[in-house]
Amino acid sequence: MSEKQRIHGYDIARALAVFGMVVVNFKTVMHAHADGGAWWLGLFNLLDGRASAIFVILAGVGITLMSNAARLAGDAALLRRERISLLKRAAFLFVTGLLYIAVWPADILHYYGVYIALAAVLLGASNRALLWCAIGIALAFPLLFLNLDYSTAWNWETLAYADLWTPAGFARNLLFNGFHPVLPWAAFLVFGLLLGRLPLQQAGLRRKVFWGGLATTVALETLAWALRAEAQRRGYAPELVAYLFSTTPMPPLPLYFFSAVGSSCAVIALCVQAGEAWQDAPWLRPLVRTGQMALTLYVAHVVVGMGLLEQLGLLNEQSLGFAVASALLFCLASVLFAHLWRGRFKLGPLEWLMRKASAS
Repeated sequence: MSEKQRIHGYDIARALAVFGMVVVNFKTVMHAHADGGAWWLGLFNLLDGRASAIFVILAGVGITLMSNAARLAGDAALLRRERISLLKRAAFLFVTGLLYIAVWPADILHYYGVYIALAAVLLGASNRALLWCAIGIALAFPLLFLNLDYSTAWNWETLAYADLWTPAGFARNLLFNGFHPVLPWAAFLVFGLLLGRLPLQQAGLRRKVFWGGLATTVALETLAWALRAEAQRRGYAPELVAYLFSTTPMPPLPLYFFSAVGSSCAVIALCVQAGEAWQDAPWLRPLVRTGQMALTLYVAHVVVGMGLLEQLGLLNEQSLGFAVASALLFCLASVLFAHLWRGRFKLGPLEWLMRKASAS
């Protein structure tokens, strides 16, 4: 896809998703908590599981946009080449993620590898098939949740996973109870495959996606609140109530999944609107370029951002205000770096490596 054909709103949404993930990860690593006098900083807790959901959905959107020509033409040979390219990309991300776990145990890239391998299989599926596949994957998780112990191998105080590098532990973490397990997280990418087929450049459709997404999130958050209130009224333990009826990503139960899909749709629609309205604005270009280097910046926020803070002795037991300020400072530096880099090079460093690895 040429730069002129590219929908810059998706790049803007990807940049915002990276920023959200940076904030979440910085405050998680620092064990940051909001003080009573800084209650508004607690609003950043709303990003938990939402930014990464947008990130995964946009991966599905991107795969659809890259493979649209082959799919619409019904060219079996071209679709096969696209599938092979996707499987190579999946392998690159899986291996990169496994290496990255050594410095970042909450890595999402190796999970991504599995999501993208599934996308390669579904590349030519109908819209209806994609929708039901996404719903089926999302609903498969609670079936496992009811029959398996979600807490197996976890130390929730340190967020350490005891048997990650055993075959059984790795499979369990990958598919069921890791940070971004295939069930149900792959459903976000499958939904993105479907969303990418919608012409969001059309203002009327964009409004429907925005309001539909917002209404879905509000309805599910209200339902979750009502269920928690009723469960507490009946005398259930607060910890159990929060565990079963929350809309946080661990465990990723359906209330969380569908609420996150709704909020992601609303944010993506707004970003596409911004891209359409200000596509020629010079001030928007750095944000677009940041989204185009999302993979590089995702790795850099740990290796460079957290690495520097660790060297300075500032990575542990900080206030939420310090964590958020540090994250936002890294985000500003990322925008500057991406803008300067993309001014000279077509792709970011890791994006270039992935392109080389998946070339046919």
